[in-house]
Amino acid sequence: MKIGIVANGPTELVPDLSNYNKQIDIWIGVDRGTLCLVKQDIMIEHAIGDFDSTTYEQKIMINNHAKSIESYPIEKDKTDLELAIDKALEYNPKQIYLFGVTGGRMDHLLVNIQLLLPLLKQGVRGFVIDLYNELQLFYPGVHMVVKDDKYPNISFLPLTETVYGLTLKGFYYPLKNETVHLGSTLCISNKLLRNNGTFSFRSGILLLIKSRDSQQGPFM
Repeated sequence: MKIGIVANGPTELVPDLSNYNKQIDIWIGVDRGTLCLVKQDIMIEHAIGDFDSTTYEQKIMINNHAKSIESYPIEKDKTDLELAIDKALEYNPKQIYLFGVTGGRMDHLLVNIQLLLPLLKQGVRGFVIDLYNELQLFYPGVHMVVKDDKYPNISFLPLTETVYGLTLKGFYYPLKNETVHLGSTLCISNKLLRNNGTFSFRSGILLLIKSRDSQQGPFM
């Protein structure tokens, strides 16, 4: 089971969701982000949020396109996105894709990236995807990275104080058994030499960021 969640980030950063529609089984819209799914004519299983950022007319559109509407008060202990993730987890998915969660307020961006951590702990592969980036968290082990022409640049950032034993194979800048500390720029902007490569580490939590070249125009 693969679930796509579209939140209320800037719409110009949301890619063409039809490119993901074939691989995603269930779509969940978050507040105004539901309108991205409506406009791209994608079936919506659930629309979740306080809908404080939608007009009366937009709420009618959402009601007409979503199978299920779950409204929450504005004042609550969880963000609309976290509530949507809770709903997604009821399906015991293998993967959850988060769209519309970047751009705008920095506090929302940082916490949205951190929401990948509870997914990782539950054995769910979580992705944050926008026009420019694809992000994923990893526990220690050996992991493969496949070349993606949309996101040719590859960076690794520690999300724990220290990541031990980081080894990169098949990359332009290889590493062997390196210790990388939080705040280090050692592993920024690498590239694969072939169609795939591997990275491995012994302890810590690592954020993989694949991004497009800055000189490229937005792709859909």
